[in-house]
Amino acid sequence: MFTRVDLDQGTSHWLAWRADGIGASEAAAIMGENPWKSRQRLLRDKIAARQNGGRSGGFANAAMARGTALEPLARAAYVRETGKHVEPACLVSTRHSWLRASLDGIDIAARHVTEIKCGEKVHAETAKNGVPPKYYLGQLQHILAVTGYDQIDFWCWLPERTPQLVTIVRDEAYIDRMLDAEARFWDDVLGG
Repeated sequence: MFTRVDLDQGTSHWLAWRADGIGASEAAAIMGENPWKSRQRLLRDKIAARQNGGRSGGFANAAMARGTALEPLARAAYVRETGKHVEPACLVSTRHSWLRASLDGIDIAARHVTEIKCGEKVHAETAKNGVPPKYYLGQLQHILAVTGYDQIDFWCWLPERTPQLVTIVRDEAYIDRMLDAEARFWDDVLGG
């Protein structure tokens, strides 16, 4: 279903690789489920990124920077809590070369994948409702589309808070709709 790509997330090579495909974090905007970014805005950003070696002019706020800094601690806590040994990885689908994912944690041999979130709002909402916020649905199903796996663990972690672990199952009907929408989006990127 996928090939592992030898990249370190956050590097210039990784940014250029991301610009040449659709990543999991972009799925919600393509599906119209991202409250902060529209499909049209993502299209402009993606075209700009492809023209600028991966740099789109997008922003990173303090909460995003904090989440990135906490991610290794959150992954270590996940491994301790669950006994599932996962590591970050970049994957590309063998079915669609534009279908990509930069994973927070995967154990390929065990067919296990994890998405980590370290934000206050997402932690509070997941703790309150027992499910991830709906604007993460696209990201989670995109990861399952890339991996071909049947489920993904959604791990919300903050220091000195009770971790939130929710297992999300594959939704084939959603994935079919998403892949159609992403293929049309990618055609628009290439045409831009």
